[in-house]
This record gives sequence, C-alpha cells and structure tokens, in this order.
Amino acid sequence: MKKLIGTVSEEEKNEIQALHERRNGLKELSKIITVADEALYEKLVKDLGNTGLKFQNWWDRMAEEYHWESIEGGNWEINFMTNEIYLVYE
Repeated sequence: MKKLIGTVSEEEKNEIQALHERRNGLKELSKIITVADEALYEKLVKDLGNTGLKFQNWWDRMAEEYHWESIEGGNWEINFMTNEIYLVYE
C-alpha cells in the first residue's frame, strides 16, 4: 500500500534527489571496481557510506520537521516530479 503523507519544498527535493543519484551512481561503480585497485575501492566504499549516511539523515530530518507518519516495516519514498512523500507498507 502507498499513502500520501506530505510534500517537501523544491530545495529539499533537490537535496535528496542529488543524494539519490549519487548513491545509485556509486552502487553502479561498485559493480566494476575490484578490490585489486585497493585505493580506489577504499575511496568508493567510504564515499558510498558517507552518501548513505547523508541520505538517511535527510529522511530523518524531514520526518522530524514535518511529523510524517511511519509504520513498522514501512518506508518513505518521494515522487521527484511532484515533491510528494508517500508511506509505503504492506
């Protein structure tokens, strides 16, 4: 199920969209970088961890600011076209 629970500003949407795109790009890059290139691999892992932390911090910060509904086992998602936030759950 999917329930509309709020919206974010254009600036807030742009922030999470940039993090989303970076995270996805790093995940794709991780598929082709091998452990053999140790320095690059370590940088990738560190960057992926930092980006993931920023991504989660954005969701936590917005949930607190906007008092979004949550449910155990559920997660939030954003529609980048409309800036709408949905609670997704079974």
